Amino acid sequence: MKKSLLSLLLVLALSLSLCAFAETPVTDRAGNPVTLPADPQKVVCLNSAACQTLETLGLLDRLVAVDTYSPMYVSGLDSLPQFDMMNPDIEQIAGLEPDLVIITGMSGISGDNPYQPLIDLGVCVVDIPSSTSIQGVEEDILFLADCFGMHEDGQAVVDQMQAKIDAVAAIGATITDKKTVLFEISALPAIYSFGSDTFMDEMITLIGATNVFGDQQGWLAVAEEDAVAANPDVILTNVNYLDDPVGEILARPGWENVTAVAEGQVYAIDNTASSLANEHIVDALVEMALAVYPDAYAELAK
Repeated sequence: MKKSLLSLLLVLALSLSLCAFAETPVTDRAGNPVTLPADPQKVVCLNSAACQTLETLGLLDRLVAVDTYSPMYVSGLDSLPQFDMMNPDIEQIAGLEPDLVIITGMSGISGDNPYQPLIDLGVCVVDIPSSTSIQGVEEDILFLADCFGMHEDGQAVVDQMQAKIDAVAAIGATITDKKTVLFEISALPAIYSFGSDTFMDEMITLIGATNVFGDQQGWLAVAEEDAVAANPDVILTNVNYLDDPVGEILARPGWENVTAVAEGQVYAIDNTASSLANEHIVDALVEMALAVYPDAYAELAK
């Protein structure tokens, strides 16, 4: 009898613990205090990464407006009102009477919060800045799910992500001949890449490679001569505004002695999967692994 009672108490304690973990957030991902509505039905999402996650969670029918970039990443949004996330029309957004407005940290980059008038009107505005780590991305997903009382659904998305990450990391840990990688997110004449403290740098490390600019920090403007001097073994690009970004790199004058160019080790990585900090980064992670170490990761291609 005592044993049964003890088991019942343990189950009850576990249930209470899980409920506490999944309770409605009281701060957003930027640390701002928020009071979330119980069941948001009318949502304005001015955060493209979050918009993709809402699609994954099956919540697109809640959207009443989006930012101007989201229709590029999520189909079926063209008919919705669209707003400039950097300079939103607060009066028009307020006129939609949203229960919840989801924004990105980019919106306050000037130092002012353009959404303060909405907050003053009593609208719940949650800020989800782009996370710098994979763990942060997973926490963003759980936060967003919790905003809609869908913690278990969010956890399922994160668990699927983590399963792919673990599979890649297990192989990456066995690689001893580490290739150096330059990842371009903008091409000449203005090369843009990244260093440490970015989820993209973490992904390069996970596949068993080394970021040529890993000794620097954050998102970087890179001089052409520095890129050439780095002499990467592999060049990856997610540039999507050129017809042939790989061909552009291979044809660059003065790059013919760069190992990646000389050996034809230049590959395109899907922009949609790699440019937004959400669950789709694991698809880019697998692409990167297969591009840099095709033999080691051949099983992942099946």
